[in-house]
Formats: sequence, C-alpha cells, structure tokens
Amino acid sequence: MHSHSGWGLGATGSIKKLQSTSVTTSNQTIDPPHPDDAPHGGEAGDTSAGVAHLRTIKSYVLRTGRVTTGQAKALETLGPRFVLDYEAKALDAPAAFGREAPLILEIGFGMGDATAHIAKVRPQDNFLCCEVHEPGVGALLKRIGENDIDNIRILRHDAVEVIDHMLPEASLDGVHIFFPDPWHKKRHHKRRLIQPPLIAKLASRLKPGGYLHCATDWEPYAGQILQVLSAETLLENTAKDYAPQPDYRPLTKFENRGLRLGHGVWDLVFRRR
Repeated sequence: MHSHSGWGLGATGSIKKLQSTSVTTSNQTIDPPHPDDAPHGGEAGDTSAGVAHLRTIKSYVLRTGRVTTGQAKALETLGPRFVLDYEAKALDAPAAFGREAPLILEIGFGMGDATAHIAKVRPQDNFLCCEVHEPGVGALLKRIGENDIDNIRILRHDAVEVIDHMLPEASLDGVHIFFPDPWHKKRHHKRRLIQPPLIAKLASRLKPGGYLHCATDWEPYAGQILQVLSAETLLENTAKDYAPQPDYRPLTKFENRGLRLGHGVWDLVFRRR
C-alpha cells in the first residue's frame, strides 16, 4: 500500500539501501535475488531487492534511481546548506542547525513528503534525517526550498554509523521510522530494520521522556515491532498496544489509497523511561 523507504539491515548490523545489481566484495560476488524476493509494497520500477547477509558487506548499498532536473538543482543549490558531512565524532547540533532545539532523528525518509510536512508543522524542533537515496535527498531539498523550511538537516550515510559515532547517549528527543520495508517472507525477517540491537541503540540515545515513533502498513510487521519495542526495558508504550496516529504525521497518497481499499496503518509510540 505504501511506498516503503527501502531500509534493511546488513550483515554487520548496518542499515542498508538494497539494490538489485550484483555487488562485488573482496572475495565474492553476491548475485541479485530472484524477483520473488522483492519486498512487499515496492512500486513498479523500484529496483530495491535483497542483498545476502554476508559479513563482508559492511555498509549500505545505494539503489539505482533517476534524479530529476528539479532534484539536481536542489542538490546543487541547497545541498551545501542542508546536507551535513558524516564525521565520526559527536554532532554539534546547535552549530549544525544554528540554534538550540529538541532534536529528532528520522531514519529513511523516502521522497521526503512526510518529513517536510512534519518539519513545517513543528517549527520548534530540529530534524536530523538519514537517507542515502539521491533522488529522495534531492526531492526533500526541493521541498525545503519551496516551503522555506529551515529546521531539517540531512545525512547521506549509514544510519547505524551515525547513531554509533555522531549521536551520544541521551542526545535525542525523538526518533521517527516510517514504513520501513516489511520483508514479508519469513526467511527474510532477519532483514527487517526493527530488531532488538538497533532499538537498544536508539533507546540509549533518547533522553528520558523522549519518544520513538514507528509506522507500518504491514500488520505482521506491526506485531513484530510491538514485540521488539515492548521487550526493550528502557522503553514504555504510550498506548495499550497500537497508538492513534499522531496529528503531526500526515496521511500519504499511498495510505489514502490503501484506506479506501480497507487496508490499515499501525502507529507505535514508545517513550524512554
């Protein structure tokens, strides 16, 4: 129903954009998976697919995609201001954003529609957004320019490395993970982004009272996310199970279409104890 962000876990726990072209490592080549292995919900023409879990793969793999003229112009003109360089040291958020404000991390923003909307309706917060797909980065930069948004900064880098090396403990006020690839076949569940080690990292980076908000349109994945978040001792659920959709998260065109067809969307909001 929804255009999923395409994020999954790599062999060493790094978060990866996944592509269908072969990947050559120092000692082996990983061939593209069978088309049946593609994640649920991918749009026609989406080249996202699985990459085997091998320890020689240590970071994300960029998926292919065409950058439009408008996105390319935004990358050129707005990228220097809004796209941060990855550095293996603690982020100086006030310097990066030019102000002191609550810091929200978003992992995998797709084409940036929801990200731009949320930043616009929450001008009091700063949004640090990880995405490695160049057309998505260009699309969000284009929206930043069109809507005069100043409270977003983008990192085109593996989100696990960003968490590990740029975000100290108790440095975040919130985390957003919206519509990660559900990898609906059982043998692919290990590729899902929401796994206990990542959630433990994120929980430790949240300040007490900070929140983690996940959303998915795949009900079995929603159940797994609920189980993983509930098992993390640093987090507590803000609802009995699934939360009402927070007013800041917009309905995308894919959600609206799915809702008309009777499909569901599940939001989960947990807080740091």
